[in-house]
Amino acid sequence: MSTQIAIRLPDDMVAFLDKSVAAGDAPSRAALVARAVEREMRRQVAEQDAVILRERGTADDLDELVNWSVAHTTVED
Repeated sequence: MSTQIAIRLPDDMVAFLDKSVAAGDAPSRAALVARAVEREMRRQVAEQDAVILRERGTADDLDELVNWSVAHTTVED
């Protein structure tokens, strides 16, 4: 499902959208705007993940399993 919204953009941004659509880089203005919003959504999630890693560190509950596996597993050619 999608919702139609109206937004105001500076003229240079609209020109960029139109140029991108004309060049075939995006099928429509809306598609390019949606792609930009999706990218921003991913950036914000990555930023939140970075904060969590900074606060909690990189250790997790699988570290002990990995260490045990390395110590008790042999690899044959």
